[in-house]
Amino acid sequence: MPLPSLHDEAAKSLGRPRDDSAGPALLEAARKLVSTHGYGAVSVQKIAEEAGVGRQTLYRRWPSKAELVLDAFMESAERIEVPAQGGAEAVMRGFLTNLFSNLGDDGAALRSLMASAQQDPQFRETFRERFLAPRATIVRLILENARQLGEISADADIETAVVALHGAFWYRMLLGEPLDKDFAISLSALIFRSVV
Repeated sequence: MPLPSLHDEAAKSLGRPRDDSAGPALLEAARKLVSTHGYGAVSVQKIAEEAGVGRQTLYRRWPSKAELVLDAFMESAERIEVPAQGGAEAVMRGFLTNLFSNLGDDGAALRSLMASAQQDPQFRETFRERFLAPRATIVRLILENARQLGEISADADIETAVVALHGAFWYRMLLGEPLDKDFAISLSALIFRSVV
């Protein structure tokens, strides 16, 4: 099942970090510090010092710490591949397997970002728009494509399926439980049983 439109939308959804001379050092510093200390314990000043630049250099490229940190982790998320062929369930299974592998590398930092999102409404909105919504869009596109091809029911409740899928893997990640290929397979099967 070719999914050219899905790939186009996935690329747009995931976005790309800004590319400039100081950018890579700032992205690396943000990723390293947040992974080590957690989002709340890391200041703009610490990131700038770690990158060897001034705060104004950072602010010329990113309007806030939240935007910089999310760009740092979006760079990693860009490597998550959406399979281009196969039935919809196989595509979903492949996407989740790749996603979980990526989350395994970033799990501790993402738990910190999610915890900070509960305390800071402005960061929560940025985190939702920049990090959570793009992945939900990819899942939605896979399911909508499956509906157009007749692989799932025409009246399938896609929105609830998207929420259920994300709730399941965030639950496991927040509790430090494994996100692996076996869970990707079982979660994909569960979601598709719910929408046939």
